[in-house]
Amino acid sequence: MSSDSYHRAAQEPLDHPQHQGWSVVCLCAGWCGVCKGYEADFKNLARRFPALDFYWVDIEDQAEAMGDVDVETFPTLLLAHGHQVHHFGAMLPQAEVLARHIQSLVDSSPVTQAVTSAQTRSPAGQPNSENSENSEAAELWARLQGVLSEAF
Repeated sequence: MSSDSYHRAAQEPLDHPQHQGWSVVCLCAGWCGVCKGYEADFKNLARRFPALDFYWVDIEDQAEAMGDVDVETFPTLLLAHGHQVHHFGAMLPQAEVLARHIQSLVDSSPVTQAVTSAQTRSPAGQPNSENSENSEAAELWARLQGVLSEAF
């Protein structure tokens, strides 16, 4: 891997993607002004956390990998360790909000523990009765790994 941990999604699927450590994926759209403004902050976070892989994915360029996932709010972030998704959802476009979230996930070793109850609650604070969102995130992450490039 290069010393720069910021990558864009490849245009063609990779044969053997390897994502063993932490990955931070920002789902964006080329037409989104918020995303355009957030990209520089996202790149800076990649430099701040060089042990993690950061990916910028344009959902329209990667429509096939996105499948039926409907991203309604930008930016939407997916944070995973290896094949396990630890966060999938919209996040304020503020670098420090993401930095704190990343740090809390990295510090909450072992990474194999389940997603915290705060991350599995609905916006109203009620526990989710179904794991459909978690399943959707895991399926999306599996598809995205086929298009994430190690070379930026």
